[in-house]
Parts: sequence; structure tokens; C-alpha cells
Amino acid sequence: MFNQLRIQFFMALFILPFCLTVFAEETVQKENDAIERKVILQRMYLDGELSEEKLTETIWSMEDFWAKYEGWQVVDQNEEQIVMKKIENDISPLLKANGYLGMREDGTLSIFIGRPEHAKIIHTFYQIDVGKLEAYKQEELQKGIPIMNKDQYKQLIKEYEPYSVN
Repeated sequence: MFNQLRIQFFMALFILPFCLTVFAEETVQKENDAIERKVILQRMYLDGELSEEKLTETIWSMEDFWAKYEGWQVVDQNEEQIVMKKIENDISPLLKANGYLGMREDGTLSIFIGRPEHAKIIHTFYQIDVGKLEAYKQEELQKGIPIMNKDQYKQLIKEYEPYSVN
């Protein structure tokens, strides 16, 4: 019994601190190693467009990493990648470069990439009562109205709202 107490005392006094020191050094070493993660940044724009940017980040400090992406919402995270999303208070670069507000053949107000005749629709809004629409506005929508910025985008959507079919 006395020998067993001496062994426990010896272990507590000499061996345990040594083990804790080794464990602490390994933990510090692991914390100081950089990790690499694939980061996918998704941006959702007012016009409904979703863009995605893929990059690889070397992370030395998680605190610094999260500070860098303040304002982003984590959508998915695992050991290989982190997917984050941000809602932008603007129209997409694609829309600024080549976006047009127009009307489909069925009278639906839509956003097109390129002029409405042969372009891809990226967003639809509401059906327009073409009978209420002035001839010049109807012609304007058939040709397509170029969208240059967020304010113009919002103004155009509001301008055509009174012509919507309830």
C-alpha cells in the first residue's frame, strides 16, 4: 500500500508534468501549422444572378480568416472546403455589362442578357397588360431597355408595375 502511494506520488510529481508539457507543445505546433481550404464565395445580386468565385486560402489563424470574411454567411463547411454566401445590394456585373429589361412574347416583364429578340432570360417579374401600355413603352420593351445601374433597375421595375396584370 505504501509502495503504491509512493509510485502514484512519483508519477504525479515527475511524469505527469512531463506528459502535459509534451502534449502542450504538440498542441501549439498543430495550432501554428497553416491549413489550406478551398473557399467558394457565392454572391447573390438584386437581379437574381448568383456568381461563384473559387479560391484556395492558406489559413494561419482562424480568427484572422473569419475577420477577413466578416459579413459572409457560412453555407457549408467541411475539412476540404468552406462555402460562404453574401447578398449584394447591387445588380450583377453581368447585368451592368449586357442586361436589358424587356418583354417576352406572352407579355411577361423580364431581364435579358442581350437584346430580348434572341437573348437568355435571367429573371422574370410579372405579366403586363399590354392593352394599358402606351405604344412607345411597348416598343421600348420589345427592343429592350439597357440597364446601367441599380437605381435605374429599381426605377424601371417600379415604372412598369402599374401595368401588371393582377
